Amino acid sequence: MDFIEELRWRGMLFDLTPGVEEHLSSGKRIAYIGFDPTAASLTIGNYVQIMLLSLFQKHGHTPVVLMGGATGRIGDPSFKDKERELKPEAEIERNLHKQAEQIKKMLAFEGVSNPAILIDNYDFYRNMGAIEFLRDVGKSLTINYMMAKESVKKRIETGLSFTEFSYQLLQGHDFQCLYEQHGVTIQMGGSDQWGNITTGTEIIRRNTEGKAYAITTPLLTKADGSKFGKSESGNLWMDESLSSPYEFYQFWINADDRDISKYIRYFTFRSQEEVERAEIEYAENPQGLKQWFGRELTARIHGEDNLEAVIEVSEMLFDPNVDNDFLCQMSPLSFQIIKNEIHNYTILMATHEAELSLVDLLTEKTTVFLSKSAARRAIEGNAVTINKLRVADVNRTIHGYNDWICDRFMILENGRKNKILIERIVG
Repeated sequence: MDFIEELRWRGMLFDLTPGVEEHLSSGKRIAYIGFDPTAASLTIGNYVQIMLLSLFQKHGHTPVVLMGGATGRIGDPSFKDKERELKPEAEIERNLHKQAEQIKKMLAFEGVSNPAILIDNYDFYRNMGAIEFLRDVGKSLTINYMMAKESVKKRIETGLSFTEFSYQLLQGHDFQCLYEQHGVTIQMGGSDQWGNITTGTEIIRRNTEGKAYAITTPLLTKADGSKFGKSESGNLWMDESLSSPYEFYQFWINADDRDISKYIRYFTFRSQEEVERAEIEYAENPQGLKQWFGRELTARIHGEDNLEAVIEVSEMLFDPNVDNDFLCQMSPLSFQIIKNEIHNYTILMATHEAELSLVDLLTEKTTVFLSKSAARRAIEGNAVTINKLRVADVNRTIHGYNDWICDRFMILENGRKNKILIERIVG
């Protein structure tokens, strides 16, 4: 199975220019995908393109990541309803460095015969003046050619600045620079980039009489038609400070059953045989298939330690059979993840051995109950548990090492559904 064949079985091939299959089969090639740093982190949507580069590299070719230090300052109008708000240059620079660090963890930049290459397209324009750009790049295409692009036609009546209109010239010139300086002959991207990519192949044809190619993937959507990676709370980010490892894992666990096979094909590194075998094995258990896939992807993006913690947290929150022994074996990392998922309090205590009345903990150190009488009624009614152990004594005292897991955390429950994390800070 070659690269294009693999894209086909994965459902990741939308369009390609004639001759690209022959071009790939006749030798090792270099292809690039551009990433504009308009956000502080890559999203799961961006990861579709990272996977495309990863698969390209797996087949022995060389992937190039082009960071949009220049194009990110302009804004791509492709299929946008309105003009982008230009971001401050300092923000673009911060975003670029952050995204570049993420990408370096996702592709092989060393230790292989075809290491990935990372380039900033701002280097192509750093010393280029406006007159030079208009003479050398602006003359590459006619207005008629640029106006015919779908991304331009959709915006021409509602408003399109010259800045965004010129975006395709920049992206096309990027391709020419990479073609001439690095031997890049293929640009890849999402289907919404087809117009910009083919602009580059045309500029290369006109200015160098060379031959370049394009490959695009479908835009990944959910079964309900909504955009992939979008939710009420926004994007699914690759940065764990924006989307926690728990949120990342739960995204796949809660995915529509109709979508999971598509997601697997886009994001797994497992072979076609392994994927199809798993789909048969879990044919009557779609949740099991989601867990099988979710574990692979979460471990790859966030690491094995975070995956283990996420699984612990998921069991603690949703498995009714979780007991005190389970909680006592949970890692500190798991409790840090829990802090983002359930109501929590942080309390100060003088020493590790300090004792505290349970009623005071519930009413003074925290506001689990608004009055001591309410706290006592709940305890007497067997509604309160500490670390899954039922409490019946209203005079119960919280002891140092006995009640704090990892010497720091306590899971308190008021009824079946009200889980509360209490973290103590000593000193």
